[in-house]
Amino acid sequence: MSTVSLDQFLQLRISRRCQYFIENNRLLALVYAQQFDRPLLENLFRLADAVRSLSETSDGRLFLRSLLPDRRAMLYFTQPSTRTFLSFAAACHILGMSTADVRDPATSSEVKGETRQDALRIFSIYHDLIIMRQPEAGFCEKIAFQMLSWPGRKPIINAGSGTDQHPTQALLDLYTLHRCFGRAGGLDHKKIMLVGDLKRGRTARSLAYLLTNYQGIELILAAPDELAMAEDIKQHLRENSTTFIETNDMHAHLAEIDAIYMTRIQDEWDQGSKTSIDYSRLGLQAKHLTALKPHCYILHPLPRRREIQTAIDSDPRAVYFDQAENGMWIRAALIAHMFAVDKDILEH
Repeated sequence: MSTVSLDQFLQLRISRRCQYFIENNRLLALVYAQQFDRPLLENLFRLADAVRSLSETSDGRLFLRSLLPDRRAMLYFTQPSTRTFLSFAAACHILGMSTADVRDPATSSEVKGETRQDALRIFSIYHDLIIMRQPEAGFCEKIAFQMLSWPGRKPIINAGSGTDQHPTQALLDLYTLHRCFGRAGGLDHKKIMLVGDLKRGRTARSLAYLLTNYQGIELILAAPDELAMAEDIKQHLRENSTTFIETNDMHAHLAEIDAIYMTRIQDEWDQGSKTSIDYSRLGLQAKHLTALKPHCYILHPLPRRREIQTAIDSDPRAVYFDQAENGMWIRAALIAHMFAVDKDILEH
């Protein structure tokens, strides 16, 4: 593997690239949502439940903090973030890790002309884990591949990469669905609607990848024609026999679904475009709640704008604030897995 160049690596199918980032059934780096298979997902869900349970007592919290007190994490977030940044920081602290962060390249030597590659190599000298969010799609996978050949190879986690992927957001979204449907036969054979900017919304793209691990999933992809799900995701759904339909009218399908995943329009990527897009059919309001099934769960990766009325927050089916909390537990589980302390947690 080490003889393959970066250009050759990037020419490989994603499924082949994933093999570079796993060793002895343990993730060396998390770059793609496709790295998660169902056994790994279910193990991480059990681990997150165990971390959550242990955190309910003082003795449990002390035990968790004793697991990785000699490890340091760098949070390299050069794109705005609230929940992802804070939940990763909290996840590290739950496990006893110390953290440092760079959130603005203007505060680092990048302002002097240092390349991001050099900056990250320096971070890997000082830290045991790098968690990174970048506006440039594909940058994380390039660094993760290069890091495999750096001295003292350190794990890296993709915390959001351009319009491309956000694998840990999809992980917490799926964990939330797993908990929601725990007493309703599990996630298999559920109909789920993904709504919003599906073309550029990396959260919906990554969740679509993960949902193909479950049997009988049906997806409704609701978006304006201009922001429809990209062909690479649709091809992945077809290859994994996941049924889907596309629509620009979410309200016509509300009565059918078991869960709805709302997302905002990613207009930060418009860069001054004056193209007018009709978003009027992409909002969920209190008046629509009666159309939903009694146990149709409402998710949103946040931040939200007009696509979900605040009046919906009090509905027991609205679980988007639970999602935010779940991100802390499942990210702690992921870090515990990567540093091989998962068995200690499960056996405690």
